[in-house]
Amino acid sequence: MRYMPLAMALSVLVLVTGSAGTAGVSIPTDPRARSLVEAGRSLLVQGDVTGATDSFEAALAIDPGNPATYLALGDAARAAGMQGKAIHYYRDALERDPNNLAALAGEGGAMAEKGALDKAKGNLARLEGLCGRTCPEAQSLAGVIAKGPVARVLSADAVKPEPEVEAN
Repeated sequence: MRYMPLAMALSVLVLVTGSAGTAGVSIPTDPRARSLVEAGRSLLVQGDVTGATDSFEAALAIDPGNPATYLALGDAARAAGMQGKAIHYYRDALERDPNNLAALAGEGGAMAEKGALDKAKGNLARLEGLCGRTCPEAQSLAGVIAKGPVARVLSADAVKPEPEVEAN
């Protein structure tokens, strides 16, 4: 009984120290990087995926630890039809901010478009656990999963006609 106050104080200290270490303190972004990301987002809305990607990569060079830049790069890669690259960028964003709802939805959407519906449903379950079924990220991911995988476009090299030999 005489050690009870000391034990309580130590347990509170450990609890506070442990939660502060895993909180993922957000570092303020550089204003130059923020303006480049905003410019890239407007280019992406206009349909200029290449210009948007260039802007996002410039922002990443200025502020390499910003999860919003990785999220924007994932959106640009997904708009370009490169779901594998988009998944990579979304995972980079999730490394820096594990509970980023937009990154979870984007990664799940890219997985669903690529055909990995079970993994996308796992992201949806995690999203629903974090924000519920009514949050916009969960609803958009559920819509992408319902659509299913994106049909692949064949190139001209993939469909080569069989040579025919004709007599003259």
